[in-house]
Amino acid sequence: MTRNIHRRTTLKGLGGIAIGLPLLEEMTASAAMTAAAKEAGAAVPVRAFNVFFGLGIPAPLQAEGYDGVLEPLKPFRDKLLIMRGVDQVRCDESGINAHFDGASAAFTAEPPDGEAKAGGPSIDQVVRKMHYPDGLPKGMVPTLNAGTFFRRSRVSRYVHSYHSDGTVAATMQERPRDVFDRVFGSFALASDDTGARRKRLKRSVLDSVVDQYRFYTGENSPLGTTSRARVADHLDRIREFEQRAFEMKDSPKGAAKLPPRSNLAHGGSADPGGQGIDMKLNDLTTEWRLLADLYALAVQTDRVRFGALTFLAAGERLRITGDYEYDGRLVYSMNDAKDQNASGDKGCSHEWWHKFNEKKKNEQLRAHIHMKMREVAYFLGRLCDKDSIDANGKTILENSMITVSTESGDGRHNDVKRELSGIFHAISGANGRFKTGHIMDVNAEGVDVYNTMLTAMGTKDRLGPEDRDHSAVDAIRV
Repeated sequence: MTRNIHRRTTLKGLGGIAIGLPLLEEMTASAAMTAAAKEAGAAVPVRAFNVFFGLGIPAPLQAEGYDGVLEPLKPFRDKLLIMRGVDQVRCDESGINAHFDGASAAFTAEPPDGEAKAGGPSIDQVVRKMHYPDGLPKGMVPTLNAGTFFRRSRVSRYVHSYHSDGTVAATMQERPRDVFDRVFGSFALASDDTGARRKRLKRSVLDSVVDQYRFYTGENSPLGTTSRARVADHLDRIREFEQRAFEMKDSPKGAAKLPPRSNLAHGGSADPGGQGIDMKLNDLTTEWRLLADLYALAVQTDRVRFGALTFLAAGERLRITGDYEYDGRLVYSMNDAKDQNASGDKGCSHEWWHKFNEKKKNEQLRAHIHMKMREVAYFLGRLCDKDSIDANGKTILENSMITVSTESGDGRHNDVKRELSGIFHAISGANGRFKTGHIMDVNAEGVDVYNTMLTAMGTKDRLGPEDRDHSAVDAIRV
């Protein structure tokens, strides 16, 4: 005979490890209460995430809708609201360009406050402060900032979650193994870092919760047969991602084959004086997808409800090579330096944005933007699968406020207005709050769009100057 257990029940072990259980039948009190929860959405936690991709989408390409570079988002068209014509602000400080301005304004609608702070809070943190004024449930990660990025000068190029005073809401995690440790904990095995890491690679964090795992899947478990099987699958899935992140050598028999060690640059070597680095497309997307998998897993296990995820920083400078394919077809064979006939920063994909011309084909630019949308879509898809069903029967993608944006509306530095006008935005439904299934020309300032979103989320705080006359963009709300 089974009994009810709490939705946020976790398996807990040594070293700060806490692994959330998937949603199980026993986590709902009765059929009647389950129906009521579905009706009211009361069992669904409030979540908000900011997803950033670098360099932007020129407005003429946005106008093509899902027939152009937005094609990879088409499978989610019923679950997203695409907003065109969103204008951001410029700070006009000496030496600062639209890449930095636009990235700083993404999700804050404010110019930067120096090179290490945003001009104000990001929308995810405003929602977090309103709905969890006393903090999130014990043991949860308050905010998760993660991403695959390389341009490092000026923090808001790559970090997109900020406290009310403009400081970074959480340390940026750029390596998959760091994301895993941030979410599920790590062992404090030794003072010697090398020795600790060696032991860490030989032992799974799941080993510390093995007794609880056996309890939940054994004869005395409070769970039914179906739920026991789901817990077993759930823990196996976490172990698989852990093995991928840490490249453990003692993988259990039958475990998925581990990918090769990442060759991607991190730290200072990732941004050598702004001159750019060479990057194989497959290396880039392989690491990004592992990181996106881990981020999604953190949300699915209810370890994280707020934060930001970055795929390539603002003003990104990479010289990408490799065949880019989508839906079984070759879109473009990328070789930035060769196509640009240049080296260093002038041979980077960044230059395609500056060379955009609506009267030309812009093949390379289109391919790069299409690729970025494919990788954003990959993450969205992870929050819309069988492991992402909430208590109301909808997916995490449908229930959360997930905002997708970028830094530039065009990319050509010869027109200040055009650079920060018409910034691409997409938002998910936030449990029925926003008018998904549409591509909408909102033609409004970012601060008004964001404040309308915050109003829909029930927050009292607003972005931007207090003495500004705000205009609600009610067309985006249900």
